[in-house]
Amino acid sequence: MPPATPELISPRSARVAAARRLAKRNFRGKDRLFLAEGPQAVREAAAHRTPGGDAALVELFATVEAAERYADIVGEARAAGARIHLAADEVIADISTTVTPQGLVGTCRFLDTPFEEVLAARPRLVAVLAHVRDPGNAGTVLRCADAAGADAVILTDASVDLYNPKAVRASVGSLFHLPVAVGVPVEQAVAGLKESGVRVLAADGAGADDLDDELDRGTMGGPTAWVFGNEAWGLPEETRDLADAVVRVPLHGKAESLNLATAAAVCLYASARAQRARGGCRSGTAG
Repeated sequence: MPPATPELISPRSARVAAARRLAKRNFRGKDRLFLAEGPQAVREAAAHRTPGGDAALVELFATVEAAERYADIVGEARAAGARIHLAADEVIADISTTVTPQGLVGTCRFLDTPFEEVLAARPRLVAVLAHVRDPGNAGTVLRCADAAGADAVILTDASVDLYNPKAVRASVGSLFHLPVAVGVPVEQAVAGLKESGVRVLAADGAGADDLDDELDRGTMGGPTAWVFGNEAWGLPEETRDLADAVVRVPLHGKAESLNLATAAAVCLYASARAQRARGGCRSGTAG
């Protein structure tokens, strides 16, 4: 059998241009599509189904070498109904937003869940990203929430775009694992969660309450939402005032502070442990 040859060889083709423009937020919003790069994200996109039953993955661009290396993923994409395009290396480089592309780039349908549906599911653990502007941080917190077994993530209207390519990459596929509501005003998010019986905790280094004390008092076993703020200046006073409590992560060493993603992981896992006190957690490995 002769070796496969790419069908898309020009970055100027209409098909490539349509995918490339999804790197910009206004085109993502118009098309309601976003880019997912790399084997892990593409595999998750092929497996994920929208509420209407469609696969999240719409189209897959792959170099010949990547299509051979990840033949199983390409097969899953094809089985999910995605259009498959073998593309020249320069085409993948043109579509990709990474410095060293892995040879697979998918276009995917938007995945966000209406806030009302998040509340209707009676969540027990929620991460609320208020004023989080860095896409890498947003994606990493989403990954932490997924690993901790959270039921949902909420990005407020003051936070970064969920579908920013850097946020998608940083989530390492977790974007496809749990409901995410976007564009919710923080006041609406907190009020809705409280009305649904969820205790809302604001994570802030200057908080009056200590995370260890919260755990010792046994107050974290119920439904809980953690509100995380901006990477540089934390949560504004008006947002802290909305919460049931403002909680700080104790610093037992000499570190000045924790970065956003680390603090989020500590808080979410503390809640997950408290909520599973009578059960057990599935194990995982760092990656």
